[in-house]
Amino acid sequence: MRGTGVVTLLGSVLVTAACAAPHTTTPSPIAEPVPLTTTSRPAPPTTTAPTAPTAPTAPPAPPCAVTTGACVSLAQRLAWLLRDGRVVHGPVPAGFGPPEEATPAGSFHVVWKDREHRSSVYGTDMPNSVFFAAGGIAFHAGPLDAPSHGCVHLAGTDSAAFFDGLNVGDAVQVL
Repeated sequence: MRGTGVVTLLGSVLVTAACAAPHTTTPSPIAEPVPLTTTSRPAPPTTTAPTAPTAPTAPPAPPCAVTTGACVSLAQRLAWLLRDGRVVHGPVPAGFGPPEEATPAGSFHVVWKDREHRSSVYGTDMPNSVFFAAGGIAFHAGPLDAPSHGCVHLAGTDSAAFFDGLNVGDAVQVL
């Protein structure tokens, strides 16, 4: 019987040893080696080439033949003040009359000026008025987003520049 006990004892050691070993149901993942090649290299990072700064666009040139006086473009809604063939102020935004009271096109001359004029017809102030066409048509300070009664509306500082820069007799061309 002595031999039986050894086998039993030995069998229980084996059973105990088998139960003590970690038991896994799935095998652990194995990393695949990355093949090294000498012919391919990682691509350099892509960058965008710096762009050259764009040159500012030149303001539109006056379309008039006037060399000293004022030029007005109805189509562009712009006005220029010129002296000896050079633009001295502008182009500046300008407002005009609606079709039923259109700003007249043509060639004119400054007839008279009044810094603090008030319209006798409409009862409105017309600061920096420079009259150049029949019917009281003038450059003067006025809202650019509201139609005039045929005058050329300019922003306040622009109307002051036109008042100071235009003299009686200077040419005005409205195209």
